[in-house]
Amino acid sequence: MENRLEETRKARGIKQETLALDLGVSRQTIISLGKGRYNPSNLLAFKIARRFGLQFDDVFIYQEEDQV
Repeated sequence: MENRLEETRKARGIKQETLALDLGVSRQTIISLGKGRYNPSNLLAFKIARRFGLQFDDVFIYQEEDQV
């Protein structure tokens, strides 16, 4: 799953540490999410979208993998 977390966060001038505190996660979690190295739980993904006042799919992009 891809996401627009980093660009959304930067566009709104929110620091990684601030977002992490707001969401109750570590700054490392925010970094990993922003770099696409970690997929959030459903609950965290919805909390992130809500924190920005956006819909889930405004922040997270699901692309199905090709079936072989």
